[in-house]
Amino acid sequence: MSDNILPVDSAEASLVGRVWVPEAKSASGEVLPGGGPCVVVLRDGLVLDLTPHTPTMAHLLNHPEPLKLLKSADLSPLGDVADIVANSPVDGRDPAKPYLLSPFDLQALKACGVTFVSSMLERVIEEQAKGAPERAAALRGELSEAIGAEIRNIQPGSPEAAKVKETLSAKGLWSQYLEVGLGPDAEVFTKSQPMASVGVGADVGLHPSSTWNNPEPEVVMVARADGVIVGATLGNDVNLRDVEGRSALLLGRAKDNNGSCALGPFIRLFDDGFGLNDARSAVVSLTVEGEDGFILEGESNVAEISRDMADLVSQAFDCHHYPDGLALFTGTMFAPIQDRDAPGQGFTHKMGDIVTISSPRFGALVNRVGNAGEIAPWTFGTSALMENLVKRGLL
Repeated sequence: MSDNILPVDSAEASLVGRVWVPEAKSASGEVLPGGGPCVVVLRDGLVLDLTPHTPTMAHLLNHPEPLKLLKSADLSPLGDVADIVANSPVDGRDPAKPYLLSPFDLQALKACGVTFVSSMLERVIEEQAKGAPERAAALRGELSEAIGAEIRNIQPGSPEAAKVKETLSAKGLWSQYLEVGLGPDAEVFTKSQPMASVGVGADVGLHPSSTWNNPEPEVVMVARADGVIVGATLGNDVNLRDVEGRSALLLGRAKDNNGSCALGPFIRLFDDGFGLNDARSAVVSLTVEGEDGFILEGESNVAEISRDMADLVSQAFDCHHYPDGLALFTGTMFAPIQDRDAPGQGFTHKMGDIVTISSPRFGALVNRVGNAGEIAPWTFGTSALMENLVKRGLL
């Protein structure tokens, strides 16, 4: 995993993240049982500790000059990047050595849906199929012919979109997913809880009731408290197609489970060499490798998104505040339909799948699929973080 986890231009990139260290020390120099998290920056092949300057990632991202902090001369090394990355997979991890965490801590974790035409059509198919994958293939051809031609190249919220709505409504084909895909208001929902996301090498969780599910590789916008976008990263918005397909009111059950929100490997802060336009033009690749020998591959061009990333962030902040900042999934065009088992059943995960989401200038987010009720539970929450930082004399 260590060979491709970093961006191709990592030496020039402003990369920040979080690392669990087994020997976090208290203000008196005493080693705390179990260790604690550190905010880090990558520099010259080393992982350097930013925590004395910014005890949480929220502090760093809300700092008026975060890039200046990254260049501080008094940062202590926690280890080589390659060594820490190599120790991050949960399978074979040595808990006595540092390993990567999700780069987010106190931020709100939100997501936008149906921002690509292809995924919008798949959501309509899920709705029409009532969560039954065996009905999807027939519906796919029918709805793509009836709806696809109507909505391609339509700007959401435009007069043209309103006319399409009238036409499809008259045909009985309008859907709640088309409403948020073509209407003026984006879908913005809570993906997970602060402190609950997992990082590279961790297991992602599927609710055991689901039999039709998939990864959702996405570019994730990183915004500070005032809504300014300061960076971006990769994310896996793990999705249960059967659960959401039964009812949109089950969105929370479909999206927010133990280990269902993976982010990383690092946050790439915007600087003179990388900015919002670079994120807008990213190409995101997906690979799923199963223990059964199954391989799924795909590629997504973010430029095909139907709503601009900055608009999505603006809508998330509309009449809302995020004092600790915001991580916002911006949607995916991936909705894998390749048959894995029986013909017409499409794709679904199996336990042990290795999911790799990558993009040249973001690196690679690699996770193993497991049962949400059996993978490591989420135990280190906000109160635990505060207690840990106070004992270390950092708050």
